Amino acid sequence: MAMMAGRKKSYPQYNEKVFVEGKGNFVDDIMLPGSLYMSVVRSPYAHAKILSIRGGLSSSELKAKMASVGEGANDGSGSAVEPVFATGYVNYVGEPVAAVFGDDRYKSEDMLDSVEVDYDPMKPVMTIEDALSSPPIHHGMKNNIIADGWRGKEFSDSIAPIVLQDTFMNNRIATNPIEPRGIVADYDGSRLNVWISTQSVHSIKEGLCEVLSLKPENVRVMQADTGGAFGSKGGLYPEYVIAAYATMKYRRPVKWIETRREHLSSTGHGRGAKGSMKIFAEKTGRIVGLKGEVVVDAGAYGAGMGEFASRFIAMMGTGPYMIENAHVRALSVLTNKVTLGPYRGAGRPEASFFIERMVDLLADELKMDPVDLRILNSGTAKFRSPLGMEIDAARPFIEQAVRELDYRKKVKTIKNIGFSFFVLVPAFAPGETARVIARDGKISVWLGGNSHGQAHEVFVRKIVSEELGVPENIVTLYRGDTDMIQNGVGSWGSRTAIVGGAAVVSACRKIKEQVSAKHGKYSSNSLLSGSYDMYVNEEQKGSLNSFGANLATVDINSLGSVKVRECSAYYDVGRALNLDMVIGQIQGGMAQGIGQTLHEEIAFNEEGQLLTSSISDAGVPLAEDIPNFGVKIAENPSWLPHGAKGLGESPTIGVPTALARAIEKASGRRIRNTPIRPEDLI
Repeated sequence: MAMMAGRKKSYPQYNEKVFVEGKGNFVDDIMLPGSLYMSVVRSPYAHAKILSIRGGLSSSELKAKMASVGEGANDGSGSAVEPVFATGYVNYVGEPVAAVFGDDRYKSEDMLDSVEVDYDPMKPVMTIEDALSSPPIHHGMKNNIIADGWRGKEFSDSIAPIVLQDTFMNNRIATNPIEPRGIVADYDGSRLNVWISTQSVHSIKEGLCEVLSLKPENVRVMQADTGGAFGSKGGLYPEYVIAAYATMKYRRPVKWIETRREHLSSTGHGRGAKGSMKIFAEKTGRIVGLKGEVVVDAGAYGAGMGEFASRFIAMMGTGPYMIENAHVRALSVLTNKVTLGPYRGAGRPEASFFIERMVDLLADELKMDPVDLRILNSGTAKFRSPLGMEIDAARPFIEQAVRELDYRKKVKTIKNIGFSFFVLVPAFAPGETARVIARDGKISVWLGGNSHGQAHEVFVRKIVSEELGVPENIVTLYRGDTDMIQNGVGSWGSRTAIVGGAAVVSACRKIKEQVSAKHGKYSSNSLLSGSYDMYVNEEQKGSLNSFGANLATVDINSLGSVKVRECSAYYDVGRALNLDMVIGQIQGGMAQGIGQTLHEEIAFNEEGQLLTSSISDAGVPLAEDIPNFGVKIAENPSWLPHGAKGLGESPTIGVPTALARAIEKASGRRIRNTPIRPEDLI
């Protein structure tokens, strides 16, 4: 639906109903008079020297380097920092080399041919193994390693009589939200106004200010309706900087909307992690030690998740089990692919896949029921692993999960069954911000993190109603706007209901104190007859981890095609703020877990050319691939005032591991990688 964006007085609200009615206002619906449309000339090579560029806006004028902001932000070091435009060399297919601008989108696309770029192709580095053995892809670096560290402590290999080892790979996948990335930038002569599809308006503002040396007061970032993100819209991309620079250069609004092909080549991929694991166990099945190496394919530059992800995966290496000895190396390496980004789960599914696959291997070695083995290794008290992860007593939860998922009965009659047990580590620290305004009989709310399809407005209405004693229908959550809330973190890592909800509670309680101070006691009538404006930055420290379990059953036909018969979940969600939303989050996440396990992969050939050229090539599952889901929840409220725990990423952690085991049982073949192709099973 087309709209004319208000430049300074537009405060659009979240409203989940408009999406059902087809009335959402996305970035591509924003049409400012006199706009220029931007198209990007991208590298056709994975690795090449740029000999010359003729035409377009390029690094000859805009020489800036990117800022890393958002989830897993790390700006790398030295030559591993990504330039806005490729400078001297290109390092992945799809890297921005130049930009052109036309009066409409057709003209700007036609203008791509006006830019001439001469390249001298070079041999690319496309795998983790090649990265470790090849010369560095960037001049000035000694090798392709950008992170190398250890977690835990060394211990003797003679610690236990049973030693098993194996190696696993979660291949890269695309985030593929229905709405691709996009931006509208408009400079009015003194201030840069940006409308964008994002998980964090504050991350975008911070990044633009840093890269373009702009004063914060001269930049305003506003969120458009955001049609999915799954991690891909939390940080800054070169196209955002180019559009912002161009509107200040040409003094006309600039619009850029990503194509699906651009999304597959140039938006950060997820996963891309290899784990080599060795477990040490007693003959009773008790696991006494874990050693391993996690290597992450960080892509061409050091920004984003790539540098951080290997440490995060290693930290979660022991899973929900009480393993008292652990020593894991964490490596991140550069390859000639787009920079790694977060994708729903962002390290958590990889860690779970590695340890759960090893537990199933041990069960087969000992001829034990794999669930009994999991219970045996689950603690009855709080536990801090040698790798640094803190968990509550795990055994009560898994024992209840076994009952809730009816595992004992099903395993007697179903051979092809898989069960997984995991820890969800949400992005709890550093907390989140919220602003609550009571004025003219209405309650207006802004959160520091921005909804991108999860309907945050539903839990915000509930919390405000409970805290202030007002009807939900007078409470409105507005889209992200850096002019309306002075700071914020972002919506990712299963965090917003936890930390955003806690910030809303805090703001409401401070308002109640003000009402009580003014009127002697609090009443909703006193609140709504006055005017109150409260901003809070509710800091959080430590962790708020929770448990989950999944059960899956499958059939496999003679061609290796997998049919998922059952996919069920039992998750501790703390207090369910809205049961329908909880179930929806779980069902959607389970579909994504099935997608990663069976279908999805971003594939390249040896020359670094993308073999995945469309959303269907990327392997997004079809409706016929999805079974009826079984969803059960445990409500063990957290210590936070509203009792919430994390949820959003749980299904993408638990489903791949349960499904891999079910397929292993059905096929008789050891499962080590995702996706699991039919040709792997016959």
